[in-house]
Amino acid sequence: MSNDDQIDASLYRFTETQDWCSANIDLWKTLFPLITTSNPIPRVLEIGSWEGRSAVFLLNHLCKDGGNITCVDHFDLFRTPAGQERFEKFSHNLSLTGKPFRVLKHFSVPALMKLLEEEIEASRVFSDKKSEKRQLGYDWVYIDGSHEADDTLLDGEMAWRLARKGAVFIFDDYHWDKEPEDSKHHPRRGIDAFLALHAGEYERLTDPSHYQVILRKRTEMRIGFLTENQMVEEIDETLGYGMHIALTVDSSYAIGAAVTMRSAVDNTSGRLTFYIVDCGLTDEDKEQLERSVTIRDDVTMKFLPLPEKALARELGSTWAKLDLDSLLPVERVLYLDADLLVRKSLRELWKTDLRGRAIAAASDVGYPMGHNGVERRSYFNGGMMLMDLAKVRAEGNSLRELGHRMKESRFRDQDALNTHFREWTPVSLKWNAQGLGTYAKYPSEDRDLLDLNDMTDPHIVHFIGALHPTLAAILNPYVQPPTAKPWGYLGAPSHPFQLEWWEVVARTSWKNARNSEMWKDGMNAAAQRVIQEAVKEFEKRVVFETGRALSL
Repeated sequence: MSNDDQIDASLYRFTETQDWCSANIDLWKTLFPLITTSNPIPRVLEIGSWEGRSAVFLLNHLCKDGGNITCVDHFDLFRTPAGQERFEKFSHNLSLTGKPFRVLKHFSVPALMKLLEEEIEASRVFSDKKSEKRQLGYDWVYIDGSHEADDTLLDGEMAWRLARKGAVFIFDDYHWDKEPEDSKHHPRRGIDAFLALHAGEYERLTDPSHYQVILRKRTEMRIGFLTENQMVEEIDETLGYGMHIALTVDSSYAIGAAVTMRSAVDNTSGRLTFYIVDCGLTDEDKEQLERSVTIRDDVTMKFLPLPEKALARELGSTWAKLDLDSLLPVERVLYLDADLLVRKSLRELWKTDLRGRAIAAASDVGYPMGHNGVERRSYFNGGMMLMDLAKVRAEGNSLRELGHRMKESRFRDQDALNTHFREWTPVSLKWNAQGLGTYAKYPSEDRDLLDLNDMTDPHIVHFIGALHPTLAAILNPYVQPPTAKPWGYLGAPSHPFQLEWWEVVARTSWKNARNSEMWKDGMNAAAQRVIQEAVKEFEKRVVFETGRALSL
């Protein structure tokens, strides 16, 4: 042991020819501040303790001002004289430190499973007590239990779930010389498999030539197992199933989709899987979306091409949401339009009880009871829908068949959805705040049925309106300011959340888009097209009314 130990080294009962710790001391000491700076009372987990040499060092130095260690070692299950003698030495040595320690006298898998169950139960008990929950998990994990590759991988995988974010995580014997390094009887194969599996979740603190692999964990704890006492509502989070979110996107809405998804990721913790129905994205669009959104290891994205018989191929991308049941490989999905801004966690919405119905949605603020083209009854907005796709699939192709019949309806896919899903579960307008800064403030008999106060601090903002509004829409005296998208040529005039939308853009791959000449040229071209279309429409009206062409 080092000279600065407070206890006379001669009192320890170590076998001098079995010192596999001292060579690591100088490096380990440089790593201690990574732990003690934020937590002066660290928790240490050691798998494979032998006579306790490394455990004693960690207690005397890393835990000198507080903390404790949990040691896992089977000690031959006390069935051999050597195992019994080793445990006697281990207990004697650790007792000399005067520091708290715990030993689990078993093989690593059952011992680690026990620790996992304890942490899960503690997490459940302290779920509402953040100061106590911070004490869950371990700050320093040392794995030196077996030289078999599969054992090493399994020890690493189970211990990784017990390691806190920021923990120092150490594998020993990466260059052990008793077996070929590519052998399954060498720990390196197991360590390499672990590194590949958890790529992106750690910072590697040692180079590949070093005898030990030392990592610093970047991700939060995810236990991933259940105990009998856990509540049903915790199952998804504990198992890491996460949320499934679907969008239907073409190239003109790529930037909008980036904001919808990035704002969802920024505000929602835990596992998120985005399914992007590709309605005309370029390869560059896809690359930029992935760079913008998959910023955490628990966030993934999958692009789904439209099949040949998809309704959207025939009627246009806006109809793609009617194809979701045939495209997505899941049973429950949260559909989001590509013109939303997510401001709060989506977890509460995801857990909504559908009450046996196929979808949950928010009322349409513009037409709460529908319009002349559909039956008068409660009418929802299709920009956000929580869907039970299993129920939708059970109804066969009736939704797509209805879409064909209603392709000329006023609000197209939304009218078809409302006609099909006559029974739907309503959710608060905070989950789909529409018409803010414009028509939502106009009184109407139908709108009086809604609780518009729910939109004061919305969880999801919906930028209703066309990407590039027509001149007639801009001049419409009944909807002022006009509705439009933030990234269109008009912007979203007077919308209270337009600036916040652009703040999210600044965190995506489109952060410099608005200042580029290509962007400015595109917006000018869109404005000119709108003007030209208005002139053509005016000329048609003149001809219709007078029978004579307009001469300019």
